[in-house]
Amino acid sequence: MKYTHLSTLLTTALMATATAQAQNYPSKPIKAIVPFAAGSATDQIGRAFVQKMSEQLGQPIVIENKAGVNGMLGADAVAKSAPDGYTLMVGTNSTNAALKSLMKKLPYDQDTAFAPIGYMGSVPLIVAVNNDVPVKNLKDLVAAAKAKPTQLTFASASTSQRVSTEVLMSMSSIQMTHVPYKSGPAAMTDLIGGQVNLFTADFAVMLPQVKAGKIRGLAVTSTQRSKAIPELPTVNEALGLKDYELIAYFAMFAPAGTPADVIAKLNKALNAAAADKDIIEKFSAIGFEAAPGTPEALAQRNKAETAKWAKAIREAKIEAE
Repeated sequence: MKYTHLSTLLTTALMATATAQAQNYPSKPIKAIVPFAAGSATDQIGRAFVQKMSEQLGQPIVIENKAGVNGMLGADAVAKSAPDGYTLMVGTNSTNAALKSLMKKLPYDQDTAFAPIGYMGSVPLIVAVNNDVPVKNLKDLVAAAKAKPTQLTFASASTSQRVSTEVLMSMSSIQMTHVPYKSGPAAMTDLIGGQVNLFTADFAVMLPQVKAGKIRGLAVTSTQRSKAIPELPTVNEALGLKDYELIAYFAMFAPAGTPADVIAKLNKALNAAAADKDIIEKFSAIGFEAAPGTPEALAQRNKAETAKWAKAIREAKIEAE
């Protein structure tokens, strides 16, 4: 009897402590892990969002870049962190949808390791070639690749960059040779320098170089043309396809088990950032569309996206590593 009484007291005390912690949250700086390199779209968007969130929450949020293995290293660090709201992740379709299908074994369970906080938004990608590649549009590229299979090379430093190109190859029955990179900016340097022929990447990495004439943009990967560069056709328009669409999205997560009221506070701050005029204006130039929502809506979206990426990866015949 005594033991039952003791365990009830203990449970009540623990619950009271957890409630008090959640009410006082945040009482110290928060760390947000970006699982990609500094300067990447995830990093740029993540930094702008956490800046606004820290104003709302009254505590600084410090970004830590932990790049590698398509975002897996950073995601693993978050999955193994204490679920107290002081370690967050700026996740993407790489870390929270596609990795499961790209890796034979993940060091965490992608479906259960994270508590969704909220969706941030999405950006389309641009398919571009080095200026010396003698093609003016996507049709020319397909013809060139068919004439000399595997001779053209393509770069990738993230899941969306790789899968977007592999799906394009699969849908247009061409073969190119994959050259993996550790970061988008490094792949871009080699695309400009001609060490690699083609690269499909988000607007943050691509648009300034296309606009400056350093590389040649061929198409966008969304179903609609982008207001940021309306002269570029969609892949569907350029090739007469109708089902091609691959976009990168960004969302915030905490380790699984983070208290619901902490998640609610973070979601409120995140949604305020997503609705912020400065953020919307700053990133509309890179095709970013913000979309505030609930943690539950993000959980549903993750399920749907995981299935979509699994299908794309399967159809592109990408072997798990």
